[in-house]
Amino acid sequence: MLAMRISDVEIRCCRHKGLTLTADSFRDGATIDGLEFLVLTVKTESGLSASMFGFAGRSALGAGHLAASSLRPLLVGRNALDREAIWKAYRVADRWWHHLPIYTFGPADICLWLLGAQAANQPLWRYLGGARKEVPVYCSSLVLPDADVYVAEALAVKNEGYKAYKTHPPGKSLKQDIEIHEAIRDAVGEDFDLMADPVAPYTLEEAIQFGRALERLNFKWLEEPLPDESFSALRELTRVLEIPVLGTEVLAKHPYSVAECIATRVVDIVRADVSWTGGVTGVMKTAHLAEAFHMNCEIHSSIFHPLELVNLHVNGAVNNSTYLELLYPTNSFEFGLAEPLPISNGIATLPEGSGLGIEFDWDMIDNATFARL
Repeated sequence: MLAMRISDVEIRCCRHKGLTLTADSFRDGATIDGLEFLVLTVKTESGLSASMFGFAGRSALGAGHLAASSLRPLLVGRNALDREAIWKAYRVADRWWHHLPIYTFGPADICLWLLGAQAANQPLWRYLGGARKEVPVYCSSLVLPDADVYVAEALAVKNEGYKAYKTHPPGKSLKQDIEIHEAIRDAVGEDFDLMADPVAPYTLEEAIQFGRALERLNFKWLEEPLPDESFSALRELTRVLEIPVLGTEVLAKHPYSVAECIATRVVDIVRADVSWTGGVTGVMKTAHLAEAFHMNCEIHSSIFHPLELVNLHVNGAVNNSTYLELLYPTNSFEFGLAEPLPISNGIATLPEGSGLGIEFDWDMIDNATFARL
């Protein structure tokens, strides 16, 4: 038996200089010139190690220092297979003193699962309990200038073989947002799945109007029309609309934070991902809780393709998520892996190699690293 005692945690602060996102892309008034991220590596006494990308917001250095000061003392000296005990210990530590961003623990938890899968010589999705070998893929827009640009992108996504397209509309005018979605449906036809994610710009009354417009246009779901924490308003919206309402992606501390959302139908579909939901453990707990209530848990994009690969593995281990989600254009976010995600004609095929099944592009990571903690 391999010695699975954790000997070290390395954190790299990285910047991908090949991607610039304008202020309009995220509706927050600032341009991202070089996308920052972390790469966390958990090492064991046996020499076995696992690495994963981590979200870093606007500052890899800031996120990295928080992660290093909290995760290293939590992990070093523990058995990497004691994932549940470590997950619970992190929750206690975070409540008492740390109060960390929702994306801090995910990469560490993923590394623990990867170490277990590698030691068992199994792909992660099968180590979790394989459910399916293939997963349909849809693409999500950034915030775009006008209807013509959304239409062109939706047609490109459809022509590339992806199975659905989701908008992040400008959110400045309800009338404009509805017109954008009307134009997209008219362009792609009735036989192509469409979803909308306005990212909480509306009042309850506006959300009802928008949802009813999407119902007329036969959209598949309405995502985060109101803030995730607005339980009362979301419950009313869910009650009056026929289109499924989806939410919970930015609620901290899954699955407990989404339990009421599931049990009292605050939303029709919950969200989780391996970056913002506490890693593989958080997603699996939320997905299984939702399944017990006959509810879907749609796996949310984690932006960076190494994390999307983990989302794919989780998708392969659950029965109540429809798609893998990727931001579009997909080639803007595909860095970090030695080969592309295994997608053909809009269908992702689960890897068979142990752990992730695809190696990291360490030359790219080395070139992007500007600090080690």
